[in-house]
Amino acid sequence: MSFFSKIFNENSSNVNQVNWIPLETLEQLDKIIEDSFEKAALIFKHSTRCSISRFALKRFESEFNLEEKLSLYYLDLLNFRSISNEIAVKFDVQHQSPQVLLIKEGKVIYHDSHDGILVEEIAKVL
Repeated sequence: MSFFSKIFNENSSNVNQVNWIPLETLEQLDKIIEDSFEKAALIFKHSTRCSISRFALKRFESEFNLEEKLSLYYLDLLNFRSISNEIAVKFDVQHQSPQVLLIKEGKVIYHDSHDGILVEEIAKVL
């Protein structure tokens, strides 16, 4: 198997199964904010055409171990850019891709992008 096949293989056995909730409506975003008072939420903004974004997503999934602490939302930027724009406005966070935002008690308490997307950093904030 080539180097790139190992990195981008969707069915790799060393990748954790992450149960993403697709973020597809603005109403969902309001619900995420509301629910974040009970359980923190993480939004992963991903561009499906970008290899850097794909690499960041796969690395995140392979390291992820916070299932009990977070609700996980996946935003496909190509299909739902208006939601990304609304996230930038609501949370006063500049749009990046890839990008994660950790939301707790209605506020973004952590965000990062590209190679700064690290599960260990998210765990520290929780």
